[in-house]
Amino acid sequence: VQLQASGGGVVQPGESLRLSCVASGIVFEINTMAWYRQGPGKQRELVARITSAGSTNYADSVKARFTVSRDNAKNTVSLQMNSLKPEDTAVYYCYSRPYPLNRDYWGQGTQVTVSS
Repeated sequence: VQLQASGGGVVQPGESLRLSCVASGIVFEINTMAWYRQGPGKQRELVARITSAGSTNYADSVKARFTVSRDNAKNTVSLQMNSLKPEDTAVYYCYSRPYPLNRDYWGQGTQVTVSS
């Protein structure tokens, strides 16, 4: 199983970034996918999650700014991040606990820095 994340970078407040994660080794379309992040000195937290049916949920801090989506044909989950704030600065991780493996898998993380 591999989760390959990409798309991080350095942006100014108010700008946008799009993260992508390509999954391999799992039956992508039946599994929930998620994005987590870990900011400096903070615990890792859930940012957004999307189920196999396309249902989504978000951390309160990113609602109305971030959108998670999936493309089952490409085994890809994406996170569109708009109106970025300095407090969004973190390493962002793609995550899955795929059936029937029933263990946690993490991508390698991609750094997002929001700074003026």
